[in-house]
Amino acid sequence: MKYLLVLFLFLSFSTLSLLNAQDENMGMDPEMMKAWQEYMTPGAMHDLLAKSVGEWKTEIKSWMDPNIPPTVTEGKSVCESMLGGRYFHSKETANFMGMPFEGSAITGYDNAAKKFFSYWVDNMSTGGMVLEGSYDEATKTFTYAGSGMSFTGEYKVREIIQYINDDESMFTMYMEEGGKPEMKMMEIKYTRIK
Repeated sequence: MKYLLVLFLFLSFSTLSLLNAQDENMGMDPEMMKAWQEYMTPGAMHDLLAKSVGEWKTEIKSWMDPNIPPTVTEGKSVCESMLGGRYFHSKETANFMGMPFEGSAITGYDNAAKKFFSYWVDNMSTGGMVLEGSYDEATKTFTYAGSGMSFTGEYKVREIIQYINDDESMFTMYMEEGGKPEMKMMEIKYTRIK
């Protein structure tokens, strides 16, 4: 009986030790665990996106036709860090065509794909835009490209975001839809609210 008790205790402790080891690394080998840690850890590219965190005044110019002057309005943008600096949520508010406008973007950098990405939705549609991008250190410029769907069909988008300094940036959006050539649709100057 004594031997059975010792055997039971030995097996219990062995099983607990094994389960604890598996809990720590989920049964992954060390190389897989290292790769996962690198994939999930925010880095220098996330630090670039973090420069957008804060409150911003926006000066918006929008074109429905390149041959007529743009509509000019003002708005506000608030950007917050999410999930430990892995993603960034921006909320834009303004007036557009006499109606309140509200839009949101989730932006991040995928360590595996080595690309920036942005998902955009707003209250003037029921669809969204999906974009991928890159960053040019020399010009301090992000360039995104992607597409979405509207009531007129599928469209393509190109966005350029240039950091002027820590408190100012310029956003420019070009759109191509319905077989028409790409045209400049929007320009937004962001000024940090201090």
